[in-house]
Amino acid sequence: MKKVIVVGAGIAGLTAGIYARQSGFDVAIYESHTIPGGASTSWRRKGYLFEGGMHWLTGSAPKSPLHKLWREVGALDDSVDIYNRDPFLALEVSGQTVCLYRDIDKLRQHFLQISPADTKEIIRLCGDIKKFTKITMPISDIKGVKVKTKSSLPLSSLFGLLPVLPRLSSYANQTAKEFSERFKSPLLQLLFQNIVGPDWNATSMIFTAATLAAGDGGYPKGGSLGMANRMAKYFEKLGGTIHYGKAVREIQVRDGMAYGVIVDEDLIQADAVIVTQDTLVAIDRLFDSPMREPWAVRMRKNTKPVLNTFIGIGVKADLSDMPENLTFVTAEPLICGGVPQSAISIINYASYEGYAPQGCTAVTSIIMGDTYDYWKACRDNGTYEAEKQKLAEAFIEILAKRYPKTAGKAAVWDVATPLTYERYLGSYKGSWMSTLGKGSKMESYPTKPESINNVYFAGQRLRTPGGLPVAAETGRKAVQYLCRDTNMVFQGNI
Repeated sequence: MKKVIVVGAGIAGLTAGIYARQSGFDVAIYESHTIPGGASTSWRRKGYLFEGGMHWLTGSAPKSPLHKLWREVGALDDSVDIYNRDPFLALEVSGQTVCLYRDIDKLRQHFLQISPADTKEIIRLCGDIKKFTKITMPISDIKGVKVKTKSSLPLSSLFGLLPVLPRLSSYANQTAKEFSERFKSPLLQLLFQNIVGPDWNATSMIFTAATLAAGDGGYPKGGSLGMANRMAKYFEKLGGTIHYGKAVREIQVRDGMAYGVIVDEDLIQADAVIVTQDTLVAIDRLFDSPMREPWAVRMRKNTKPVLNTFIGIGVKADLSDMPENLTFVTAEPLICGGVPQSAISIINYASYEGYAPQGCTAVTSIIMGDTYDYWKACRDNGTYEAEKQKLAEAFIEILAKRYPKTAGKAAVWDVATPLTYERYLGSYKGSWMSTLGKGSKMESYPTKPESINNVYFAGQRLRTPGGLPVAAETGRKAVQYLCRDTNMVFQGNI
């Protein structure tokens, strides 16, 4: 039985490990952290669970092609309840509220009530959302691989793509902010900018709305860590081994052939290595010299990382009467990483069982932006912890002004900066996705390098913008290449 080492126990690594075990390989995963999940993670502080990774999952709906993949790797099963929050997002400005509903007809009527002057654009947008619901992420087999059960792109998917193509380039060639400026209502403008981010390619915004409208994008019970733990448990049940607290320092290569990895000071030999650590970091740090293949050069040049600062607050109050996902505009901005933030987003987990002590609530906020250099300077000059506390206290004050019942009720706070994510993930600047900007195309990078045999890459960085579906799909693809190269039959068992 050929031995395979997987670098990293994130979603891509667990997916690769599971498919490799199902296909007959001896598999060991080496993970630098003490838990599985990678960027898809959550953690507890004084009885409060802070969801720091997944907030919705493409493929949670049974009719989605991705759903079969999630079930094959144990991420979802019949015991996992899926929560479809609706409205998915609410935005409030000066006492006015606009919501992003899943039902297209309800969404259209809601928008028309808010801004009759935007009737033409609203009808056009809702029509586009309906068209985009026909597009799903395909799960197919690579050319030449032997498979137990074939997976191919259904013809219906191609037909569904035809009415979308004329609109796709229009959204791709404008930012979400530019798209929002087609509308007269400032409230609608701000909503569209906050679905994904004002500088993101508008296709990300329309795809998000379409995913929700298609009945997908639910939140699995237990969230990020729950899903990662299910996958890890399934992998171990299949006979795989996970070595936690063990970072792969280098991949050993001789005569253009990988033959093992260095962990601590030990050489662990293997017939193949699947690298699921951030590819942008791996190509520079895991080999004797940085990888110089054309795709690697292109990745370094074109990648625009997505970074954020995360705030988690444990509140000694039941906030179930508050919106679950709300963005509101403050009179005095929150200063995060030296940058003022007037639009504050919060996720309220009051209705989520087990996320807080009885009668209490976990509240989180994600502040987007590349503040890496700011936080690095704070760490270097010794003010890092003080600045995190200052940010948390400012956020708590803003929350108390907006919701007085939270005043004086903060039991615990936690702040994760880009440096936190960098430390735990080993990712580039602590990033967990790549930005898809105006005019950007969805780039894909190869699973196999040309200069080294027996090495395979997987992970969200291999296809922009990334995310959990890409992590899982590339993990699956890496094993299909491995199977093809070793004349093994690829198997996915439910």
